[in-house]
Amino acid sequence: MVMTTDQNSGGNIGEIVGIATGSTIGPRNVGIDMLAELRNVVSDEVTQYTSLMTEAREQAIHRMLMEAESLHADAVIGVRLAASDMASGAAEIVAYGTAVKLAC
Repeated sequence: MVMTTDQNSGGNIGEIVGIATGSTIGPRNVGIDMLAELRNVVSDEVTQYTSLMTEAREQAIHRMLMEAESLHADAVIGVRLAASDMASGAAEIVAYGTAVKLAC
C-alpha cells in the first residue's frame, strides 16, 4: 500500500519501521533537448520528456517499495516525489515516505 497521506485510513499504524527511499538518475537525450527547444518556441508539450519522466518516476517508486519490503513494511505513507538536476544532461527523481507496519 502506498499513500501520499500521512495517515492510513484503511487501518491503524502499528509500528513505524523507517524511511523508505528510491531514486533514479536519467540521462537527458541531446536529440530530445533540441526538439524541446524547438517546441518551446511554439509552446507545445515535449511528449518524449513526459515519457522519460514517467518512467523515471515509476522506477524511483518501485525502488522505494523494494526498500520498504526489505524493512518488512506493510505500507508506505506520506509518499513524496522530488526532482533535481544532478549535472549537465542528467536529472534525479527521488521517491520517499514512511515505511510502516499496520496493526491487526
